[in-house]
Amino acid sequence: MNNRHFRSRTLFLCLGLGVVFSATGLVHAQEAATANATTSLKETLEYLASDKLEGRGIGTEGLEEAAQYLAKQFEAMGLKTDLVNGKPFQSFDVVVSSELGPEEQNRLELVSGEETIELKLGETFTPLAVGGSAKFDVPLVFVGYGISAPKLEYDEFADLDVKGKMLVILRKEPQQSNPHSVFDGSKTTQHALFSRKISNAYQKGAAGVIFINDAVGLEGIKAHIQPAFDVAVADLVKVQTAYQEKDDHTADEVAAHISTVTSLGAKIAEYGEMLGDGVDELIPLTGAGDESSRTDFPVMFAKRSVFEPLLKKAFGKSLLEIEQSIDESLKPIVGEIGTWKAVGQTDIVREKATIHNVVGLIEAPNATSDKVIIVGAHYDHLGMGGSNSLAPLTHEIHNGADDNASGTTALLAVARRLQAKADQLQHRVLIVAFSGEEEGLLGSAQYVKEPVIPIDKTLMMFNMDMVGRLDENKLIAMGSGTAAMFEPLLDQLNEKHKFALTKDPGGFGPSDHSSFYAKQLPVLAFFTGTHNDYHRPSDDADKINYEGMARIIDFAVDFLLAIDKADQPPAYVAVESTQPEMRGGSRPYFGSIPDFTVVGKGYGIQGSSPGSPAAEAGIKGGDILIDLGGNRIGGLEDFDAALRKFKAGDKVEVVVLRDDKEVKLTVTLAPPR
Repeated sequence: MNNRHFRSRTLFLCLGLGVVFSATGLVHAQEAATANATTSLKETLEYLASDKLEGRGIGTEGLEEAAQYLAKQFEAMGLKTDLVNGKPFQSFDVVVSSELGPEEQNRLELVSGEETIELKLGETFTPLAVGGSAKFDVPLVFVGYGISAPKLEYDEFADLDVKGKMLVILRKEPQQSNPHSVFDGSKTTQHALFSRKISNAYQKGAAGVIFINDAVGLEGIKAHIQPAFDVAVADLVKVQTAYQEKDDHTADEVAAHISTVTSLGAKIAEYGEMLGDGVDELIPLTGAGDESSRTDFPVMFAKRSVFEPLLKKAFGKSLLEIEQSIDESLKPIVGEIGTWKAVGQTDIVREKATIHNVVGLIEAPNATSDKVIIVGAHYDHLGMGGSNSLAPLTHEIHNGADDNASGTTALLAVARRLQAKADQLQHRVLIVAFSGEEEGLLGSAQYVKEPVIPIDKTLMMFNMDMVGRLDENKLIAMGSGTAAMFEPLLDQLNEKHKFALTKDPGGFGPSDHSSFYAKQLPVLAFFTGTHNDYHRPSDDADKINYEGMARIIDFAVDFLLAIDKADQPPAYVAVESTQPEMRGGSRPYFGSIPDFTVVGKGYGIQGSSPGSPAAEAGIKGGDILIDLGGNRIGGLEDFDAALRKFKAGDKVEVVVLRDDKEVKLTVTLAPPR
C-alpha cells in the first residue's frame, strides 16, 4: 500500500469525523441549552402555580408574595425598579369582600299610619351585597317579577311610576312550568336574574329593591324535602318497632336507641318545619352576588310571609293567586301596596385590598428613540375560585398554571433575554406584570390611567396570556391587524419558528392588551387557546408544555427585536371589533369599551371601537355614561339591560359625565354584531 495515499485517506477520515463530531457537539449543545431553558421555565412556573401562593387571588398573601417575587426577579436581572415613587409597585385598591355593618345600621320596618311591622335582621330580612348603603323612608310598590320585556309583550313597569319608591319583587319569572312560555319555555332566561331585575328597578329611578321568594320555587324545595321527611318518619317507626319486639335491653342498647330516636326526631322536626313555613328562607348576604356598582342603592331579601297579608289586602288576591293569574293571562298585576312605606337603612361594608402592578424598565443606554415598548402579562388568578370559576361549587385552590403563570413566566424570560441585549436596543422596554386582570382588566386599566411613561411615548404593547398549553403547534396572535406591519412580520418570522399560526386582527380581547388598544396603541398578544382546565382547579403545572413555551418565548423575543430595529415604527390601525361590551344576545351594537375601575358613578368607558355608533357620537375614553334613552345607568349591567330596549337605527340620547360635567350626545344604534 502506498504511504502517501494512506496518509491522504487518514487525513480525510479525520477531517470528516471532526465535522461529524463538531455537528454532533453543536446538536448536543443546542439540546442542552433547550433543556436548561425549559428547566428554568418549569422551576419558575411551578413556584407561581404552587399551592403556597393560594391561587394568587385578590387579597391573598399569595398574590402579595408573587408581587414581591416578581419585583426581586426584575431587580436581579438589572431592570430599573424605582419608577413609581422609588418602588417597582404601582398600587391600587380593589374590593375583595362585602359584609354587614352594625346591626343598628341594617334595619327594615314596614309602616302604614299607626301600624308598624318590624322585620328582624337575619330572621325575616337581610340586606344583599349586590346593593349599597342608604337610608330610606319611601312608599312600597309591588312590581310582580320586576320584568321589563317589551319584545315579549310583558312589561311590569309600563305605565307605573316607581321613581323614589321601594320595589317588592318576586324571584324567577312567570310560567316557569309551562314548556310553551314566551320566557324560553321552562328554562330560566336572563329576565330571571337578580342583576337584571335590580337593573330594571334602578333604571326606572326606584329607591331600592326587596326580593321575596316565588311560589314555584318554594314548591320545588318542598318536593325535595317531603321524601326526606317521609324516610325519616319510616325509619323512626322501624327503629321503635324493632326496639319494642325485644323485652330486655342492655344499657348500651338503651343508650344507642335513645341516640337514634333523638337524631331521627330532630330530622323530622327540622323537615316538618321546612315543609311548613320554613322553606321561605332568606338567601345570604352574598347570595345574589358579592359586589355592586350602585353604592347607594339598597337591595334586600325578605320573607314572603311578611308581605302576603299586605298584598292580599291591596290586591284582593293572595300572593299565590296573583302568581297563578299572571301565569294564566301573562298580564302583570302591579301597584302600590296600600299606604305602606319601607323605612330603614342598609350598611354594606366593602373590604378592600391593595394590589400592585409590578414595573421594571430596560433602560437601553444606546436608544435612538424616546419611545418605549411595553411587554406585559397578568400574574393574578382566582384564588379559591369564586364567581369567575368554571367549577363554582368547589372551594379549592385554582393554581392557574396556564392562566397566567405561563404568561408571567414567559414575561420574565423575555425580559431577561432583552435585558441581555440592552446596549443594542433602540427603544427602552417597560416590563409590566399586571394584577386584577381576572376581575376586569383592572391592572392594565389602572396603568393607562396613570402611565409610568406617558402614553404618547408608548410605541406598542405586547401581551402574553395563557401561552403554556401549545397543542398541535397552534399559536394565536391577537391584535395582528392593529398595525399594518404586524402580519407580514409575523409571517416572515414564522418561517423560522414554524407555528401553525392564526392571526386575529382585532385589538380588543379578554386580556390586558385591550386597555392599551383603547388608547389607540398597536397591540399584539400571544395565546395558545383555552382548554378544559381553564378557570378550574385542574389548571396545574404538570399539564404545561414547557418546550412549546420556550419556542413561543423565542418567537416573542424575535418579534420584539424586529419591532425595536424597524425603520418605521408600528402605526395604529383601527380594527372594528364586537368584543368590548362583553355581553351576548340580540341587542343593538353600541361600541363602547368598559372601564371596570369606575365603581358607583355610572358605566365607565375606556374608549370607543373605531367606526362604532359610540365613536361617531363623540363618546370618549374617560366618559362615564349615566343615562341611556331615559334609563338611569349605574354600571355595565344597567347599560346592557337598557341597550336591549332599543333596536338598530334608533337615535338614542345619552348623558355622560365628562370632567364632572354632564354632556348630552345622540347615538344612532347599529345592528347586532
